[in-house]
Amino acid sequence: MPPLPDPTDTAPLRPVSVRALCAFGAKAGDLDFRFVPAPTAQEGVAGHLLVQGRRDAEYESEVSLSLEFEGLRVRGRADGFDAQRLRLEEIKTFRGDFAAIRANHRALHWAQAKTYGWMLCRARALPAVVVALVYLDIASSEETVLEEHCTADALRVQFEALCRHYMAWARQEACHRAVLAKQLDVLGFPHAGFRAGQRDLAEGVYRAASTRRCLMAQAPTGIGKTVATTFPLLRGWTRQRTDKLFFLTAKTSGRAIALEGIGLSARTATSLRVLELTAREKVCEYPGRACHGDACPLARGFYDRLPSARAEAVAQPRLDTTTLRRVALAHTVCPYFLAQEMVRWSDVVVADYNYWFDGSAFLYALAKQEEWRVAVLVDEAHNLLERARGMYSAPLDLAALDQARAVAPAGVRPTIDRLRREWTAVQRDQPDACIAHDKVPERLNAALQDAVAALAEHFAQSPETAQGPLQRFFFDALHFARLSEALAEHSVLESVKPTTEDGGSLAIRNLVPAPFLRARFAASMTTVCFSGTLAPFAFYRDMLGLPKDTAEVDVASPFHARQLDVRVVTDVSTRYRDRPRSLPQLTALIGRTHARRPGNYLAFFSSFEFLAQAHARFVREHPGVPTWTQSSGMREAERDAFVARFRAGGHGVGFAVLGGAFGEGIDLPGDRLIGVFIASLGLPQHDAMNEVMRERLDVRFGDGRGYDYTYLYPGLRKVVQAAGRVIRTEHDAGVLYLFDERFARPEVRALLPAWWTVGLCRTDAVEAANETAKEPARDLQPQ
Repeated sequence: MPPLPDPTDTAPLRPVSVRALCAFGAKAGDLDFRFVPAPTAQEGVAGHLLVQGRRDAEYESEVSLSLEFEGLRVRGRADGFDAQRLRLEEIKTFRGDFAAIRANHRALHWAQAKTYGWMLCRARALPAVVVALVYLDIASSEETVLEEHCTADALRVQFEALCRHYMAWARQEACHRAVLAKQLDVLGFPHAGFRAGQRDLAEGVYRAASTRRCLMAQAPTGIGKTVATTFPLLRGWTRQRTDKLFFLTAKTSGRAIALEGIGLSARTATSLRVLELTAREKVCEYPGRACHGDACPLARGFYDRLPSARAEAVAQPRLDTTTLRRVALAHTVCPYFLAQEMVRWSDVVVADYNYWFDGSAFLYALAKQEEWRVAVLVDEAHNLLERARGMYSAPLDLAALDQARAVAPAGVRPTIDRLRREWTAVQRDQPDACIAHDKVPERLNAALQDAVAALAEHFAQSPETAQGPLQRFFFDALHFARLSEALAEHSVLESVKPTTEDGGSLAIRNLVPAPFLRARFAASMTTVCFSGTLAPFAFYRDMLGLPKDTAEVDVASPFHARQLDVRVVTDVSTRYRDRPRSLPQLTALIGRTHARRPGNYLAFFSSFEFLAQAHARFVREHPGVPTWTQSSGMREAERDAFVARFRAGGHGVGFAVLGGAFGEGIDLPGDRLIGVFIASLGLPQHDAMNEVMRERLDVRFGDGRGYDYTYLYPGLRKVVQAAGRVIRTEHDAGVLYLFDERFARPEVRALLPAWWTVGLCRTDAVEAANETAKEPARDLQPQ
């Protein structure tokens, strides 16, 4: 990192919240995450309102306070003030045993309360005040109050000590921001010029940030989307008054690409601090150990060693996972929690979707708490729909309940037994194998709540037992209970009856994540959702809950029709009932194509069953052609080996499942891949839950859009993604065969890329790519 200006420079100090000031200066001792079933954010808010509602009419809630000390402005909201008793209250919610609240946590709470105490005394010229910590047990609604009478002078001394402890760091950070602003204000584009389409995307991102709007952008592979989205936000950093940029990805591989692209965009902004967040289980140095000082050496004394680790980490411009681990271990602190600390002191954070969009998202909560102005980039945003549905769904498995009961203590078993009885009662008279309910039956809900409460109390009293199937079931049940409270038209209760082969299940199944995600979009100054396949825009805007004024950019492809020979095979049906008759035609065409132009090809099928049938027949008919196949549950090394078979100058056919690991995210330029066969429209399975979704979406969005939103759009997106493996650069050329006459229908062709020129052909005349065919008469139906 380049040398910073003298700390006495006049760069303004950034305001600091009371919470952040105290966390910086008053935390000491161990990390301690011994199992405590902590309240949710919603429960915490409700707890605060409960306590405040119990007070007299003169009681002041959420008292806004601000105070400056030597150029540092400290701000925050005190939970409550009783002017009659001159008592300032700091409210904390917990669940379980009050004695389980650790001493270092309580010390932090006192620091916060006393900081507010001095700020209040200063604002209202009070000579003294009673400072009270009010602990509310969410389960029992009982309050435990700790009080201390404090003079204003004593409170002032403590406040000034905290500020002085923080001041040197604050001045360093002010200098960092001043230097960074100068570098970003003159940041140049990292290439000699923009690629085709890249300028359109970059300008769209800049306009969206400047006007505080969200943006949906569809841009083809190969134009440099990472640079085109990060560069305008970095270049406009000062003008847009940005505090943080969050770059969110769906997959681990996406983070590596993001880090590389951000480094390229900001290559002359050497002060830019970039941080990578990685899941705890992937960076834990002592897996299987609890996060507290008695079990983990990296948790013992964590806050005592954090200042030196933080000082070294902040000097690293690129805090990727490897660098973070090196710094953390050098100071004997936990890499995962060091990374969380460094979010405060980084400019760009690269992380998974869940850090912003999940119900308990860390980055979202911190940004709201610190009132940061954040820009959010959502890479490969077509993945966000299914990921968000998963975040706001909660499955419960009957077998898991039985495993939990088997190890449950005697005092907990009756509540688990009652839950099982009510569960069984719900499914006893269920007419179909799978049905959807609009709400959780009252008796089942009551039994679930009782079981969650009993387990929470058990773990609070015996945290050492928080492991194994009992803990796993508790977390699943708690998640289910919380989502059941929010159950509305966006979700359903899915009930699957037990069978001889499989146990039954219940699930809160989210269909439309929009109601949950709207607050996330509102919390950013701009969110840019970009992907190579993000059409139709209205579909993603409706399903994700993007604001109505969201801007749209559809970047024209740099590729040309002459690069990709697209053929719809109209005499092959890939419907389940027609596959026995179609399979010989399909495999014969793949074989003839390979014989005519040997090279590497990918063939996609709708299921592993269909894939296995096609592969077996192809191998019998064409034994001399090398083949390799995707299998269910492939490990990372096996996936890498599959991709590695596509060697430059090689030949053969890879068989894969549409929508799987090889349908997107793999790059096979040049002659590593010269053709793709797609034997499916990709339509989701026609089952009870998808039909429920179709009906719900018809009601929610009208105009018969339920079918398109449930089946057609998700299916065609997978097709376009898979087809996109062929043409990766402006120099590539290849062939694409789409098997099924339904691809020729106008409503389907309208969803295919505009730069494709689609020809119709038959398997008995495959050489005639432009042979005309009759318009298919059959309706689109899910497979």
